[in-house]
Amino acid sequence: MPGTLYLIATPIGNLEDITLRALRILREVDVIACEDTRQTQKLLHHYGLDKRTISYHEHNEALRAPELVAQLESGANVALVSDAGTPLVSDPGYRLVVKAIERGVQVVPIPGASAVMAALAASGLPTDTFQFFGFLPARSSQRRKFLAGLKEASATLIFFEAPHRIRETLADIAEVLGPRPVVLARELTKIHEQFLRGTAEELLRSPLPQKGEFTVLIGKASSGSREEEMPAAEAVEERVRAGMDRMDAIKAVAKERGLSKREVYRLTLEKER
Repeated sequence: MPGTLYLIATPIGNLEDITLRALRILREVDVIACEDTRQTQKLLHHYGLDKRTISYHEHNEALRAPELVAQLESGANVALVSDAGTPLVSDPGYRLVVKAIERGVQVVPIPGASAVMAALAASGLPTDTFQFFGFLPARSSQRRKFLAGLKEASATLIFFEAPHRIRETLADIAEVLGPRPVVLARELTKIHEQFLRGTAEELLRSPLPQKGEFTVLIGKASSGSREEEMPAAEAVEERVRAGMDRMDAIKAVAKERGLSKREVYRLTLEKER
């Protein structure tokens, strides 16, 4: 009888963010396939688990997947973990899961911490509709082309980005998508966890840490014709509901409509009264 392949979500920073079920499965399986065995050993050592681990990453995935499936078919139970978060989400594992399913092996997800969900929940941006795209293209020309294809997306957009590219990415967001609300979630669940909010242009004017892992969230595109038809005060309210700072929303609406910030501020106060 074949064994079971468990896809186990691990902490994205704080080692306490792991479920009791995940710890039990890690204790019971025959082998743990890790993106980085050194990283996983830190987690196992923290919880007093002494288990056999093997490497499974993007550079050896084609070779390792058949090996692990053979072990599963022989009855071994295998856990797949990434360095942080859920396996397969911007991490290796797809080939193994597909091959396991093809061979009739049961695949069981063990849910847990997620940088995407944690960032979205605390972002202040709409959560009713969102899209996750993993890492943006590394080259600016490709990144801008990719972002241009999302101009009409009526959803909160979520990406991962490397710290050394964060300023370039913000510059491309500002140029391609305009003054939308942007949230940078940095070092989630870690000691230096930080949420930076504003438009891409505003964030570029602020001191940005060049270390740590970033999750980038971009607010929904406004419905152009509808916003142009609505009163300025309502346009401000809509942007605030989308997560933009009130004064930033006033500035953006004033700029788009050729009005003074004082006039838009006055109209906003009148509506509030």
